[in-house]
Amino acid sequence: MSTQAVCEKCGGTGWIIVERASVSGAEPCACRAQGRAERLEERSQIPPLYRNASFENFKTEGVRDLKSVMSDVKAYADTFPVGPYPGLLLIGEPGTGKTHLAVAALRRIMQKGFEGVFTDFQTLLDRIRAGYDASSNSSNKEAYRMALDSEVLLLDDLGAHRVTDWVQDTVTSIVTQRCNNRKPLIATTNLPDADVEGSKTTQKTAVGVEYRRTLRDHIGDRARSRLFEMCNVIRMPNIDDYRIRRGKWF
Repeated sequence: MSTQAVCEKCGGTGWIIVERASVSGAEPCACRAQGRAERLEERSQIPPLYRNASFENFKTEGVRDLKSVMSDVKAYADTFPVGPYPGLLLIGEPGTGKTHLAVAALRRIMQKGFEGVFTDFQTLLDRIRAGYDASSNSSNKEAYRMALDSEVLLLDDLGAHRVTDWVQDTVTSIVTQRCNNRKPLIATTNLPDADVEGSKTTQKTAVGVEYRRTLRDHIGDRARSRLFEMCNVIRMPNIDDYRIRRGKWF
């Protein structure tokens, strides 16, 4: 049976005794920081599909606009937490690489020692709803408190849920709380936005042109306003769904 190596400096206690000006004291040992990034990733709930997502293995396939987007997202992660915005919002069609870039940013941030949590929007709402206790008219706070209190929250596929007053109120509460306390939020969404250049809010169909439901329609004016206040908003280029492109290679 293998045994874990014990630090020679602190004997595994995590603290070392130092003396300055004839006064003894304890300081954290350098070994405490070793492996912290790995431990943070283990607790981050990043799904297996994206566990190794990084800027280095993101495929831009020679698309200039995609290279520019990756550069902007990387700059956000590299300057964190002193950049102009505490949050990041990636808007674009399915299969354009939003989640990969969002996770790459989160992993880069965790490498700096910040704690991060990944959750997709629908799962988060389902967990909050499942914990609802009708008899006490209150909800299980675990999922809700995680969304409010995690040091960095990655909320994937924002707006991917049927629109109800409860959904909009819940999203508004989470976004507002994080914005007011400058708690970083990284979010992705497939929903277009009329104020973001390049977003397609209409689509052609066999019977004419139809209106596409927007981010504002799904999460409401208040949550959207807070998101745009706290986030660097980046529009993904209009490229083909990479999942479909990849399927053509098989």
